[in-house]
Amino acid sequence: MRIATYNVNGVNGRLPVILRWLKETKPDVACLQELKAPQEKFPAADFLAAGYQAVWLGQKSWNGVAVLSRIGMPEISRTGLPGEPEDEASRYLEVKIKDLIIACLYLPNGNPVPGPKFDYKMRWFERLDAHAEMLITSNKKVILAGDFNVMPTEKDVYKPEKFAKDALFLPEVRDAFKNLVGQGWTDGLRHLYPDETIYTFWDYFRKAYERNAGMRIDHFLLSSEVLPQLKGAGVDKDVRGWDKSSDHAPVWIELD
Repeated sequence: MRIATYNVNGVNGRLPVILRWLKETKPDVACLQELKAPQEKFPAADFLAAGYQAVWLGQKSWNGVAVLSRIGMPEISRTGLPGEPEDEASRYLEVKIKDLIIACLYLPNGNPVPGPKFDYKMRWFERLDAHAEMLITSNKKVILAGDFNVMPTEKDVYKPEKFAKDALFLPEVRDAFKNLVGQGWTDGLRHLYPDETIYTFWDYFRKAYERNAGMRIDHFLLSSEVLPQLKGAGVDKDVRGWDKSSDHAPVWIELD
């Protein structure tokens, strides 16, 4: 089974790219972030024609998450994180597919620092941490997948010194990610490739993709019940180079 995560940076504007990627790589499940489309404008019919059933949380202009599946309709179990009822941002969608619980998430960026956006990011992280602890102790097969907007270590960014004051790389943000993983989650890509240079995002500016000046901010965290099934992982880096593509590349894992 191949499960992918992809920050599409606008599901309708990038639809030809997404459909081409689905056709060429055929993931069984695809978690999408940053839809930038209201609920009624999600292209469900196009995905269905491509063989994928979908559930999604839209939001006008910003955010938005979706889960596509070609192995059965995803069963929604949660459409947001507990702890802040007034937070209406579409950033968390938890589903069940077969024996897997899959959480598709889009963690806030947090820039500029300091400020309310960074404060919101840290509160969101705290809420994710609390809910993830409940999931990791459930003894179920759980996957947290998506754009975490965190570069966990210096290996995960091309020039760490340039991001010392960035909300994706501040010590307290990396500590929050470390604490989350410390609950018992496994970083799927780093588990298989502990020392390799792996990036999932390249800015549109200064020919970042061409220079491979990237960062790794899209992650798979696996519960201990899933880890024995992990047999492969990677980044579809070439998709980032396609015409009118997102600034992220799809990331995937393969399970037995």
